[in-house]
Amino acid sequence: MTVPLPNPRTPEVDVDAIFVDRWSPRSFLPEPLSAEDLHSLFEAARWAPSCYNEQPWLFLYAVTPEDRERFLSALYEKNRQWAGRAPLLLFVLARRRFAATGKENRHAVFDAGAAWMALALQARRRGLHAHGMAGFSRERAYDVLQVAPEDYEIMAAVAVGRRGRADDLPGDLRAMESPNGRKPLAEVAREGK
Repeated sequence: MTVPLPNPRTPEVDVDAIFVDRWSPRSFLPEPLSAEDLHSLFEAARWAPSCYNEQPWLFLYAVTPEDRERFLSALYEKNRQWAGRAPLLLFVLARRRFAATGKENRHAVFDAGAAWMALALQARRRGLHAHGMAGFSRERAYDVLQVAPEDYEIMAAVAVGRRGRADDLPGDLRAMESPNGRKPLAEVAREGK
């Protein structure tokens, strides 16, 4: 008798469905986002927690065809293949130093990650998806975004939009177009040492 595999999107314990519902598709509908959608994403990110309430994140985004093309030019080719259909492209940056003291803020990347997660969850609340990407040229991104590497760490690129059909993707990407599971809880959290 074959025992069916557990659904990879079933949590081990009860959590709000928004956490399980969030995933990173690659197929997007090219329809533009409303101004309300756009502002809602960044408003959610604005409320993320941060060390000393520094809020060291910066989201630089592109919605016009010209700006989206510039942002796309910083992505690696594999990501350009699908991210170009997303109506919103953005980069998540973390300011390296505290604004008040100029001292290094070693928590900035942690805080920027919290802001990104807030944005991603708000996207789901609005019927959108956000797909974070590490596949980009840092050097090209600094040039495109016109920010100084000594001031900001460029953490990730992100594509946001309404989910499209998997059939609209090239074959190798189409095969990956489904939500994935997570490691068992015991592998990511332990009491004590």
